[in-house]
Amino acid sequence: MNLLNQPVGILTGIGAQTANRLQKLGLWVIQDLIFHLPLRYEDRTRVYPIGSLKPGMTALISGTVEFIDVLPRGRKSLVCHISDGTGFINLKFFHFTANQHNTLKPGTLISCFAEVRYGYAGLEMVHPDYKVIATPDACITETRLTPVYPLTEGLSQNVIRKAVRQALDLCNQQPELLTDWIPESILKQYHYPALADAIQTLHAPDESVSTIALQNGSVPALKRLAFEELLAHYLVLRITRNKTKAWQAPSFPETATSNTATRHFIRSLPFKLTGAQQRVISEIEADCRKQHPMMRLVQGDVGSGKTIVSAYAALLALTAGYQVAVMAPTELLAEQHKRNFSDWFDGFETHVVYLTGQLKGNARKEALQALEDGTANIIIGTHALFQDAVNFHRLGLIIIDEQHRFGVHQRLALREKGQQDNIRPHQLVMTATPIPRTLAMLQYSDLDISIIDELPPGRKPIVTSVIPAERRADVIDRINNWVGKKKQVYWVCTLIEESEVLQCEAAEKTAETLTQALPDVRVALIHGRMKSAEKDAVMQDFKNHRIDLLVATTVIEVGVDVPNAGLMIIENPERLGLSQLHQLRGRVGRGNDDSYCLLMYQAPLSDTARHRLGVLRDSNDGFVIAEKDLELRGPGEVMGTRQTGQMHFKIADLARDSALLETVQQIGDDFFTQAPQAIQPLCDRWLGASTEYSEV
Repeated sequence: MNLLNQPVGILTGIGAQTANRLQKLGLWVIQDLIFHLPLRYEDRTRVYPIGSLKPGMTALISGTVEFIDVLPRGRKSLVCHISDGTGFINLKFFHFTANQHNTLKPGTLISCFAEVRYGYAGLEMVHPDYKVIATPDACITETRLTPVYPLTEGLSQNVIRKAVRQALDLCNQQPELLTDWIPESILKQYHYPALADAIQTLHAPDESVSTIALQNGSVPALKRLAFEELLAHYLVLRITRNKTKAWQAPSFPETATSNTATRHFIRSLPFKLTGAQQRVISEIEADCRKQHPMMRLVQGDVGSGKTIVSAYAALLALTAGYQVAVMAPTELLAEQHKRNFSDWFDGFETHVVYLTGQLKGNARKEALQALEDGTANIIIGTHALFQDAVNFHRLGLIIIDEQHRFGVHQRLALREKGQQDNIRPHQLVMTATPIPRTLAMLQYSDLDISIIDELPPGRKPIVTSVIPAERRADVIDRINNWVGKKKQVYWVCTLIEESEVLQCEAAEKTAETLTQALPDVRVALIHGRMKSAEKDAVMQDFKNHRIDLLVATTVIEVGVDVPNAGLMIIENPERLGLSQLHQLRGRVGRGNDDSYCLLMYQAPLSDTARHRLGVLRDSNDGFVIAEKDLELRGPGEVMGTRQTGQMHFKIADLARDSALLETVQQIGDDFFTQAPQAIQPLCDRWLGASTEYSEV
């Protein structure tokens, strides 16, 4: 058995408690330690003269203790004054022991490492790492940079450094443990080091490697590991895609009946489809005529008309005698889909059933019965669709809206429900969060991607302004004038903390304040803790203009459609990601008149926050915004809350390493013919048991 797959507990100095702490960092076996890279590095390879120190530097120094003092004011602190002939510096310890007090006696020669800062009496180091130097000519420098690893509570750098060193020693003694699966020709072509050399460099870089290059990812050793990890993820998704192609799926053939139905459907719509919608519909039709499952992602900016495209796909399944399941992430959105689908399929003798966790008693029994006996044709709901009690009669198509909001296991469960014999339903996945190309190349390389890159005619760009919260009174005046013109307004309260309760309380307070400040304006409130029926009633009232100003939490982010609401105020926008702000802003701009979005921030803004809000002010293009969001916040954030099944990388960083993705795609495709024996070991090394997530 490969030693690298043995538990970390077999290493010297790692007892059960330490092993548990290491597991919190995802370090279960010895191999995990090898790929647990430092967060940053400390340079202890040279000693700086004290006279050359400047605030902000982190440096190794040595000097003689001149005097020590215990300061009684505030928290007791031990101050130790040292010099090396070029200058003086104070060392400050807030937590100190009698032993420290005795060790740091005047005349003692010590070395120290810490950040230099200004103190009351000149330069100081607070809680430095220090050692007593036995003889003046003793060597105090290291030959390599010192790694600083990610930690968890109760774990020290020393413990993790020792564990990693032991793991590396094993590899040095038995080089065959760490097989290099990347062919020599590829390493040569891209100037990548061998795997063992790359790992050695990253855990213990010598002085020839610059700390700046290590931090920005330009070191060949880091590029090589990031490349291998991205390649493993890509290979897993390609394997999945190949497996999908081997499954059978129901074919929705083109018949006289289906042609009549689709023509009638298009003619009955109150609007004309855009060229982009027609192109995507053709791609879906071609997929559904085939014998293997469609796996298609439809991306389209807010308001580009994805839902009608999915309804057309549903019609193809219905005319072929199959059921359709539509899954939405929130009840609000599921309710809206139910209304839209019911309107569009009115006159098609189609039974639309609605199923959420809120549906109880007889209504629930009837819905489940209709699904099982096939009298229900379209079933719309939330994650309640894949509960055990739900059985489909003949599921042919699954439509998943805002797919990144669902955990992967939830999507798997729904697909397995529709699986009969060797036949799986077609899958159409929609998102209004434009996915940067770099992310899509990897995250969704098992899906065919369609983009609706055209807005319906007449949609005007939304005018966005960034204003400080001090101008709240002006904003309230503006609402008054706006409502006076018989128009409606959204006021969005963003997350206070990761707490829905606090978020709802903040929204309630805001609604009260605005009701007092605007006595002639009809104000209502909607938030995530309200019952489904209450939310629905409020939204209906807002749609029917019985409400002028709707105070909401971010529950209105997706799907809500009220053309007369053309003004939106978003409080504390600096707390949200750009893609989410763009989603929220997309609730306005749905009518024929000009629309406005005010981003009302709390001063002072950091430079990054100012830059981010500026991107939103200057662009209405979701793809541009998503690329910027990826650059500024990283992939986990852009895709919404990190989900089980969201790609987690140990080393690669999609924002930093996006340039590698083109290469990964080309080489990954070649691996199937040129190095098939390397595919499984590479996937196991980087993804272990988590490879099944890609089955979705």
